[in-house]
Amino acid sequence: MKIPILYLFTTSPFDSLIEHSEKVKECTWAFQQAIECHVSERCETFEGHRQEVAKFKNEADIIKELICSDISARAILPVNKFQLLMYLKAQNNIIDAVVGSLNWLSHRDDPGIPKELKKEVFLLVDAVIEPIEELSSMLAEAKTYFRKFSRKKRAHVKNIIINICQKKHEADKAEDILKHRVFSLCLDSVIVFHMVRLSEIIGAVADHAENAGDIMRAMIAR
Repeated sequence: MKIPILYLFTTSPFDSLIEHSEKVKECTWAFQQAIECHVSERCETFEGHRQEVAKFKNEADIIKELICSDISARAILPVNKFQLLMYLKAQNNIIDAVVGSLNWLSHRDDPGIPKELKKEVFLLVDAVIEPIEELSSMLAEAKTYFRKFSRKKRAHVKNIIINICQKKHEADKAEDILKHRVFSLCLDSVIVFHMVRLSEIIGAVADHAENAGDIMRAMIAR
């Protein structure tokens, strides 16, 4: 794919990364709706929510390919190309974890998520989505920092990264609470395995957000 020469000098690679992060955010929102639907006895559209997540994933993949082509074509970048690609991979892994969670959940339609675990599952889903909300802001601040190299902007980026890490730790706590609740109930061993594994896959959503923050920390460290 050819990138126009003028484009290489008039745009920032962070513009596309922000666009990708917004698609990641949309994907996690659809994921949240899918989980709420699955737990509800009145919901008959879980598969529809899965398809919506798949649509956002496809759109994100298109943006990802454009970013890769853009980065490869640029001779001059404010940061290391490898670091940018690693950041993109970490951010895209969030979508893979979301898709993986819904795929795993779909393997066991009945009884699916036991009613006794409804509260803990919702808390975990909410917790892993919170750090995702910070990515677009972090990228916007980073874009400005790499244009001006302002210490103030660098501090703003670092503060957002710290916030992402804190929210990830809260997600870890929510995952532990869900696992503890699973083992405290008299459940079938298959359900126990299914729920513990589901909690780990959902928890990975926040893990990848933290990874993205760590890579950004490395990018602004120089």
